[in-house]
Amino acid sequence: MKVTANGLQIEVDDTGGEGRPVILLIMGLGMQLVAWPTGFVQQLVEAGFRVVRHDNRDIGLSQGFDHAGVGNLVWETIRHRLGLKVRSAYTLQDMTLDSLGVLDALGIAKAHIVGASMGGMIAQRLAATAPQRATSLVSIMSSSGARGLPGPRREVTSMLMRRPSGNSEPELVAHSIRLLRLIQSPAYPQTDEELAERLTFGMRRSYHPAGLMRQMLAIGADADRPQVLPRIQSPTLVLHGDADALVPIACGEDTAKRIPGSKFVPVPGMGHDLPPEVCTILANHIAPFAHAAEAKESREAKP
Repeated sequence: MKVTANGLQIEVDDTGGEGRPVILLIMGLGMQLVAWPTGFVQQLVEAGFRVVRHDNRDIGLSQGFDHAGVGNLVWETIRHRLGLKVRSAYTLQDMTLDSLGVLDALGIAKAHIVGASMGGMIAQRLAATAPQRATSLVSIMSSSGARGLPGPRREVTSMLMRRPSGNSEPELVAHSIRLLRLIQSPAYPQTDEELAERLTFGMRRSYHPAGLMRQMLAIGADADRPQVLPRIQSPTLVLHGDADALVPIACGEDTAKRIPGSKFVPVPGMGHDLPPEVCTILANHIAPFAHAAEAKESREAKP
């Protein structure tokens, strides 16, 4: 369904029913809400939660920003490396307000905020911007955005710069599989058939590469997040794969160091993806952590 959030039309999936504590799942760069696997959502529902997913602005079935143009990604990358301000059509803070708007539209006062990759960055900002709305924060395979942290492995960067050999669905799927092979969880590899099925489903639902580019610029423009993180008061869990070739584990470690009282958990053999085995590991960390945060809040609310 679509809701009006922060003045935009945002596509939302709401699973598990009312009367339960809510987990808001925020997905990463260029990824749609369906990138949160159904099995993962179901595990959280079975653990007692109502789970809300949404397409971020400019991706999936949510409102796009094609009127803003794409900008010059190469030039803005150079500006970022020089420490200059990156120009973007919108900011991660704007996307944070979108996520808060989703909660508003659904009448949800508080939620456990869970974000992956770019979604983790948005989740961090949400917990800092509206602490009264975040019962807890879980940042997965994400980063503080601090300068000096390691970036993707060389072969990943090289693959990210390549263009597909063509624009047909099979060519686009094959190109994406080559990238996923480089960043996948080495302990939990998926077959080409499994990856192709998921990618094809996502592309047929929506294919919007210009939105991905604008989201990438929003990440580059988010320069002050390292200074924002110490303001987070919510119980925080940082989960990061020790084999992440896209966002190295040092980025997760730095995030945890900057958030007071946070807990850092490395996940052996996990890369930058969500295969079924990793989803189970994550759910087994998130569910008890969120339940404990609920209990802590209830205790503190008593007179």
